[in-house]
Amino acid sequence: MTTETLPNELYETQLTEKATRLNDMMAAFRAPTAEIFRSAPQHYRMRAEFRVWHEEQDLYHIMFDQLTKEKIRIDHFLPGSELINRLMVAMMDALRPSPVLRRKLFQLDYLTTLSGEAVITLIYHRPLDDEWREHAGALRVALREQGFKVNLIGRATKTKVCLDRDYADERLPVGGQELVYRQIENSFTQPNAGVNIQMLEWAIAATRNAGGDLLELYCGNGNFSLALARNFRRVLATEIAKPSVEAAQYNIAANGIDNVQIIRMSAEEFTQAMEGIREFTRLKDIDLTSYNCETIFVDPPRSGLDDATVRLVQTYPRILYISCNPESLCRNLATLGQSHTIERLALFDQFPYTRHMECGVLLTAKKSINPATN
Repeated sequence: MTTETLPNELYETQLTEKATRLNDMMAAFRAPTAEIFRSAPQHYRMRAEFRVWHEEQDLYHIMFDQLTKEKIRIDHFLPGSELINRLMVAMMDALRPSPVLRRKLFQLDYLTTLSGEAVITLIYHRPLDDEWREHAGALRVALREQGFKVNLIGRATKTKVCLDRDYADERLPVGGQELVYRQIENSFTQPNAGVNIQMLEWAIAATRNAGGDLLELYCGNGNFSLALARNFRRVLATEIAKPSVEAAQYNIAANGIDNVQIIRMSAEEFTQAMEGIREFTRLKDIDLTSYNCETIFVDPPRSGLDDATVRLVQTYPRILYISCNPESLCRNLATLGQSHTIERLALFDQFPYTRHMECGVLLTAKKSINPATN
């Protein structure tokens, strides 16, 4: 997608196809018709990765066609944020005349925010020496003089050179509040900020009258934890990736939130702890019995929930499930649907013009359930 504009009917067609496909998939579980949350038709991606192609004295971004494997020159990237597009031009203008910075440069990764901050990672097939650091430092200064609030990182085999900092701080308006989210380079963040805001507001609305405490698995940098904290007495959240946990801890403090507790452990480990299979020192200072969790929130990887975690999730009266893979969601619903009813279904168009679908379901128990942490 390198043209300057996309026809609106193209977006409408792809969105209608997704909605039909999701509703058909969920019909077996007697789900209500999906609520549809639209993306901006272009400039919606806040992060992007490009291979760098060297051609004599020229240098440019490329992608590969997934079907033909043909390389496609990318000078403008309509899915990318407007900031990504401006940075792409500025980076090529700076790199082309610099033998030091362009030598064996393999890839450029861009992470941008609605708040105007950016992180650019330059990935090389060679060691990064002092000369590279000097020229990269000069590049960072030149970009900032052009008005870009940007940080640069160099990566090579077993090497990461951070010239200033390896994160950008995002600020999102969510449900009448501005939330600060530290986003760390090479860690997961929601790619479509506009749709992410809609996801957060949908989750807030779905749990507005829930009360009690919330248990969250796969919390990442606290994306949902911070937004949902307003609806619950306390939030107990788990995440295994250390950079994401550190970002979540920063985000809790930066937003002045005092009712969210993050535990560094996987969903599988937490399930084992709850079932008494293993003891973890990370839980020694946390009184799980003090939590009255009647709601559990899960946002698992594409593989969905493993069988043991499904059984744990099933013990809660209210389940909020965000899925990046409706196929694995359906596998989990085959079990969860035995004890719970789908009250709400939502389609979040995170990735326009692809077959990828992000969706959310709210399930409530068909009969009284004693929460696992009650």
